[in-house]
Amino acid sequence: MCNYNRQKVLKTEYVTLKDIEKDIKKYKLDQAKPINNGFDYAPIFVIKPNYSKNDYDIVEMEWGYLPNYVSDRDRAKEFRNGYKKPDGSYQQGITTLNARGEELLSIDPKTGREKMFRDAALNRRCLVLSTGFFDWRHVYRRNKKTGEPLKTADKYPYFVSLKDQEYFFMAGVWNPWTDRKSGEHIETVTIVTTEANKLMSQVHNAKNRMPTILDSNLAWEWITGDLSEQRITEIATTQYDTEKMQACTIMQDFRTSEEPTIPFIYPEMPPLDQTIANETPPAQLSLF
Repeated sequence: MCNYNRQKVLKTEYVTLKDIEKDIKKYKLDQAKPINNGFDYAPIFVIKPNYSKNDYDIVEMEWGYLPNYVSDRDRAKEFRNGYKKPDGSYQQGITTLNARGEELLSIDPKTGREKMFRDAALNRRCLVLSTGFFDWRHVYRRNKKTGEPLKTADKYPYFVSLKDQEYFFMAGVWNPWTDRKSGEHIETVTIVTTEANKLMSQVHNAKNRMPTILDSNLAWEWITGDLSEQRITEIATTQYDTEKMQACTIMQDFRTSEEPTIPFIYPEMPPLDQTIANETPPAQLSLF
């Protein structure tokens, strides 16, 4: 999943989509923090189409989609982190940093009710700007006596980006949310994910997922097109070409580093193989 994102654009002067340019200095994208930790539920930069859908703005939205039935900030904290019920049982929190592209338009078969992201996918599609994202590769060491893989995996962080392209667009959907106690009004966003491609099936091998990365044409269609439900799902589940992506291992403490994308070599790690098939079970990766 994409829970850690980078939006700091250093070299490019303009963000361009469909020949429309936006000066990054106006939005201070060159001053963005080194890493966006989704679990901070802080603002991130999002491309949002205008009312006529012939232009766009770069705006800040709170990363972590909040549905309208969440009434206030106290309930939002419970919604995200979980809480103890009056009977003493625990209600698990719901993480809405990501939304599965295959399920955006889902309707609950039991109740007939629309699920959380359906209305947003139909009416409020956006793009999340990224210069790269962070994920973990799970590697199972083997027991020295039995040779069997250990039950707990070692996790190695990777920085994933596009070759020869400083920034790119990830599909998202957003929702306007109002705290009914304080009157605070914000816009909240989730990043759409799809099944991992050949590269990401190795990097994010625990869940085999990746953000839905869109080229300029699909990105423009995503935010401006009058799309059928079938087309929304088709774009939401797009797999970006492995050959256009790159990934490198980074330091374990990257989340607190001012330079989180600097490559770091782990001698025990096998290299990524961009020729493997998607059906290879990468979660079984193990080291002697």
